[in-house]
Amino acid sequence: MPSPAFEQAAKEVHDLTSKPSNDDLLKLYALYKQATIGDNETTKPTFDIKGRYKWQAWEDLKGILPVEAETQYIALVQELKTKHQ
Repeated sequence: MPSPAFEQAAKEVHDLTSKPSNDDLLKLYALYKQATIGDNETTKPTFDIKGRYKWQAWEDLKGILPVEAETQYIALVQELKTKHQ
């Protein structure tokens, strides 16, 4: 079950005043998935380019414990809040 701090960070990311870079968005996506689901066990998309980037970002986190992904996600959201608010 996600921590209250993680759930709060997941809400705060939607309040950023400007859009983060694509790299930051991929990191957020992958960390969120790793924290909430765990290792990527899905099939790599074939023709969906955006989906392939998202899949690979999540795949690159394979083996990281969900609690560690939560910690990294919270830290990234805090960093983005300073840049985009």
